[in-house]
This record gives sequence, structure tokens and C-alpha cells, in this order.
Amino acid sequence: MRIALNVEQLLQPVPGGTGRYVARLAALLPALCAGDEMVPFVAFHRAAQVAAAFERFGLGGPGVAAPVVLPWPRPLLYDVWHMLGVPSPAKHSPSLASCDLLHAPSPAVPPAGGRPLVVTLHDAAFELFPEAYTKRGLRFHRQGVAAAARRADLVITASRAAAAEIAAHTPIPAERLRVIPDGVDHIVASPQEVAEARAKHRLGDVPYVLWVGTLEPRKNVGTLVRAFARLSRRGAVPHRLVLAGPEGWLTQGQVDDSDRALLGDRLRTVGQVPDWELRALYAGAELFCLPSLHEGFGLTVLEAMVQGTAVVCSDLPALREVASQGAEYVAPADLDAWAVVLGELLGDPSRRQRLAAAGRERAAEFGWEDCARATRAIYVEALGGAGEP
Repeated sequence: MRIALNVEQLLQPVPGGTGRYVARLAALLPALCAGDEMVPFVAFHRAAQVAAAFERFGLGGPGVAAPVVLPWPRPLLYDVWHMLGVPSPAKHSPSLASCDLLHAPSPAVPPAGGRPLVVTLHDAAFELFPEAYTKRGLRFHRQGVAAAARRADLVITASRAAAAEIAAHTPIPAERLRVIPDGVDHIVASPQEVAEARAKHRLGDVPYVLWVGTLEPRKNVGTLVRAFARLSRRGAVPHRLVLAGPEGWLTQGQVDDSDRALLGDRLRTVGQVPDWELRALYAGAELFCLPSLHEGFGLTVLEAMVQGTAVVCSDLPALREVASQGAEYVAPADLDAWAVVLGELLGDPSRRQRLAAAGRERAAEFGWEDCARATRAIYVEALGGAGEP
């Protein structure tokens, strides 16, 4: 089986969880069955940029063909795909023309050129929280999902909760949806890496609470900062609050200036960090918090659990589905409840240890290899059952 995979997400300024998903599929799928080959393709970029992205994400091993670079820049390519239905990637590369199936792992949905098409959509947040998107971002998602509804044979999503909201809020019918949970990397940070990350960000020996994500409205990080500031006013906790991740849209204003001034050096924004450092920050934290207004899966919750860190997150259907008994849950907008739970957990090491143990046990149920195997089974289904299962 030869699979054409759009890996353009790897060249985005903020690849995010979708980028990790794309990279793991591209690396793992060819190893599942002898003779399978992944043919990655991207929009127009300089060769050095493409090579750097592939090196960063560890691609280029056996079964992964040289990336095909299409002759159009990303914004133009996506617009003509969605609005005009051209060009099919297969028409511009013999390597892509020889593929059996095309996989679009995001709402950038090309015309498949007569081949089966599988699309991955992680949620329908663009319909539930349109105010959290730029005008162009909202248009991209709506046009891409409309294209998926017209063209896709099957649509993958990462949770039953996401499948329900996609079926309810988009034109994609439930019978074409398939749920395949994302995986998580099971690499545990070493004590030396934790010490190096602490030193790099001048955290010293002070305990800290961690948040990880893209700073944008639906991540609701301001509620966490306000709850933490409330505890700090009372002198209830000695901890720092560390925010890790890149800036997104409407970053300004996510954290109230008065809370920032009150916390001063106790609030650390470290930006986007490499994978080893992110693992170390998870491992060194006493508590990981995710107060999101919406999630379609919750990869960061699993990443914290792998490192043995206790998790408290928003009481959302997708997060309950993923974390199960491995986390504590708070209504995302309930500032009082966030302050209470933070204070209780930070003051109770044995409770955190029990929660961390349950989280680690839950995270062990998620693996990228399982995700890749299930994805290949979807390819076989889209091909009408042809090929080895």
C-alpha cells in the first residue's frame, strides 16, 4: 500500500498536537506491513526548510519516500483546494500519482484525484467557539470541513466526544466517522533532564504548577492564573506557575495585568520548548493544570500522566473520556472551584501521589503504535478491504 500523506502541518510556525500526530503516523505506518510506503507532500517551501522540518520530527527512515513539494504556497493551495477543487496533488508528481490512497490529517483537504480519501478532524471547536478563531482561520476550518464532507470516504477523530460534536455541528454524517485515540510518547524524563530544565528557566528548588498549550482564548489560561493569584494573596502556596507553549491568536489579554503584577517572578512564561525539555517540565511539576473551555482529545493531559505528575483539568466530555479516573475535574469557568482544588492538591502530597499513580496507569493504555495500526485498518476499509489487514 502506498499512502500520500499531507505533512504540511510540520512546517507550520506552531505544529501543535496535530503536528505530533502527523509525525508519528508518517514514521510508524510504513513499519506496520512489509511493502507499505508513505509518500509525504507539502506546499511550496525552500528545500532547506523542508529538510529541517523532517530532521526535527525524525522522518526519512525506511518506508518514507522523499517529500514531494507542490508548486504553490500554503494559503493559495488551501484556498484553491477548498473553493475550486483543484489541483489534485497526484497530477503534479509521479510519486503521488502511484499512491493508492490519500490522507489529509487536518482540515486542509485536497481533491483526491479519484483515489480514496481519509481525513482526520480533531474536533468541531471552530463551530462551538468561533470567537476564538481569526476570520481566516474560521473560514479555513469551515471550508475544509465542507470539503471533507464532499470528498472524504472516511473521517477519523480522536474521541467519541469529538465524533459526537462533529456529527452534530458539521455536514459530516456519523456513519463516516471513525474514532481512533491519539497516542502519547512513553519516554520518561531523567532526573538530570529535570535539573537542566529547572536551571535553564531559573526555577531553582521552588515547587511549581505547570500549564502547557498554545496561548489562545479557548485554552482559558487566565482562569488558572487568577485562581493561582488568589491563593498567592492568601499566602497559601509557595509555588511558581509555569506556562509553557507558543503564542497563538489573541495572546494579549489572556492573563490579567493585575494578576501578572501580583505574581511577578512567580509567574514564568517559557514559550515553546523542545520535546526533552517539555518532558522534564512535566516531570518536575507538582501539578499539571488544563482549564480549557474545549478539547477534542487532551494530549497534554496524557503527557503529564506519563511523567508521573498529578493532573487537574476541565470537566469536559473529551477529557473525562481520555483521562478517566486519572485526573480530577473542575468546571472550566468556576474560578472559586479552581482555587479550592489547587489549594487542596498542593497541600496534600499523598493525594497527589494517588492521583499521579492513577494517571500513569491510564496513560499506559495509549500508544502511537496502536494509533498507527488502527489508522492502517481505516485505510484498508477505505480501499474496500483490499490489502493485508
